[in-house]
Amino acid sequence: KSQRSTPRASFPRGASATRSDMCGIVAYLGNDHATPFLVGGLKRLEYRGYDSAGVALLVGGSSKDGAHFEVVKRAGKVANLESVLPSHTNGSRPTIGIAHTRWATHGPPTDINAHPHLSQNGRIAVVHNGVIENYAALREQLTRKGYTPISQTDTELFAHLIEDVQRTGGLPLDAVVRQALTQVQGAFGIAVLSLDDPDTLIGARRGSPLIMGVSDPNAEEHEQSFFLASDASAVVEHTRHVLYFEDSEMVVIRRRRGYELMTLANVTLSREVQQLELSLAQIQKGNYKHFMLKEISEQPDALQTTMRGRISVDGGHASIHFGGLDPLMDRLAGARRFVFCACGTSWHAALVGEYLIEQLAGINVEVEYASEFRYRKPILARREVEEDVVFVISQSGETADTLAAAQYARSKGLLALGICNVVGSSIARETDAGIYLHAGPEIGVASTKAFTAQITVLTMLALKLGRYRGEISEERYDEHVRELLSLPEKMRDIFAQSDKIYEMSRVYRYAHNFLYLGRGYCFPVALEGALKLKEISYIHAEGCAHARATRARRLRKQHRRSRATLRHPHPRWPAAHAPCARLQVCRRRDEARPNRTH
Repeated sequence: KSQRSTPRASFPRGASATRSDMCGIVAYLGNDHATPFLVGGLKRLEYRGYDSAGVALLVGGSSKDGAHFEVVKRAGKVANLESVLPSHTNGSRPTIGIAHTRWATHGPPTDINAHPHLSQNGRIAVVHNGVIENYAALREQLTRKGYTPISQTDTELFAHLIEDVQRTGGLPLDAVVRQALTQVQGAFGIAVLSLDDPDTLIGARRGSPLIMGVSDPNAEEHEQSFFLASDASAVVEHTRHVLYFEDSEMVVIRRRRGYELMTLANVTLSREVQQLELSLAQIQKGNYKHFMLKEISEQPDALQTTMRGRISVDGGHASIHFGGLDPLMDRLAGARRFVFCACGTSWHAALVGEYLIEQLAGINVEVEYASEFRYRKPILARREVEEDVVFVISQSGETADTLAAAQYARSKGLLALGICNVVGSSIARETDAGIYLHAGPEIGVASTKAFTAQITVLTMLALKLGRYRGEISEERYDEHVRELLSLPEKMRDIFAQSDKIYEMSRVYRYAHNFLYLGRGYCFPVALEGALKLKEISYIHAEGCAHARATRARRLRKQHRRSRATLRHPHPRWPAAHAPCARLQVCRRRDEARPNRTH
């Protein structure tokens, strides 16, 4: 069987690169020494956070009798691993291998639990991202058959399972891997090597991202090098020609014979290699001490890029265009309700969007945690008139719960739209249409510029719908668009005060608790501010609606070093006086109690 596979989503094509799960996969098959490619790729994936790393090199050439694995694994940093890797200076340099950075799920971060893992006979090597949900049942089943896992991981079971299928069948390696994967429940992105087929590299995915890089698609097959990776940043140094895999797909790469793409049901696929819109400079720190500091400072440029080509001003009148959504404006404007599904920082951005769209466009909006949406039975309207429209929001486009929410909405016949930053991501392919942020790659684990880009896109969407529905006047619409266009410059003015901000941080660095208060669309910003402080400084923080400011008093009773910060939309905003008054109440109460701080 054969079929042509193309992405379903009508996202406009453009920008950036990828970031997804915490674990990282790198694999290489080519004509050069594999170790520098594997170690270099692991270093590019260090930003994710990890606790151990490992490499498996297939040594001994193309003869399966003389081939063997050299496996090196170390808890801790990639540098620990690199320091003990064999140099292979005697001419027998391996040209195929797999590597991994692990974030512990099953078992603590130890050398034994680090990936790659070998089968019991030592002839199959596997690296894996994701979680096997039927791990306990598979472990018991394999143990009864005589397999003895030496680690506590679920990944090792993959290697034993592949060996078990291979023993019973006499099938080729790709068929063995496919059959083994049918017994696995849960998410996976894997790369597999076998000593019985030493010139073959296999990759597969379900619910966990995986891409393939090709050194030169136009070169002869015997001259090509191939890469597998969970993140484009691991391969961009060597190639910008990539192939994105969809769920339940597998690739078989053979030396001097190219690659074959297929589904796990053994349906052959055909898909064009894409050009990766990512440069090496974008994923390097440059002169910044940290990636997060770099990405904070990139926000003005990111917002300009997000708006570029989408906002036009002609003769004093503004207009907003979304290539992916413009054909759907009638359906969006007539929708009964928007349902936003997201997680973490994207959920906070969705909450801001709820305020903006209800206020400016007059459309009812409900914001759902994607993880809750997918596991309950939401009541959704599917009608020709007044239908529900589901938006899924994710920086990476690979957030598993958010992706599942989009798939659930489409399975119910609803219009599912995506807002994400990564071209070719799963959400971009699994939704009916959507908007790319064009914020550029985010390497820092805590999102910064993607959050402000998400709010910018949601503001543009609210304004476009508000004008389309006649909810706001042309004058008010033009005023808001002009203010939106001025945001990058206002951001630069704030960053020019970085020295003052630094001095403020020195004053408050000894606080043990922070309370962020907000009203209106600044309430979600307060939630995000508290999340960022916890993520980066490990200082306890909470975000609250301003009416809960009395909670600050209870917090300060628990510890004397507490701080409260206030966020409100505008000093002239009528409701801004209430939060200020509430803070004054807290201050007066503290003044009546010695040794209290505010």
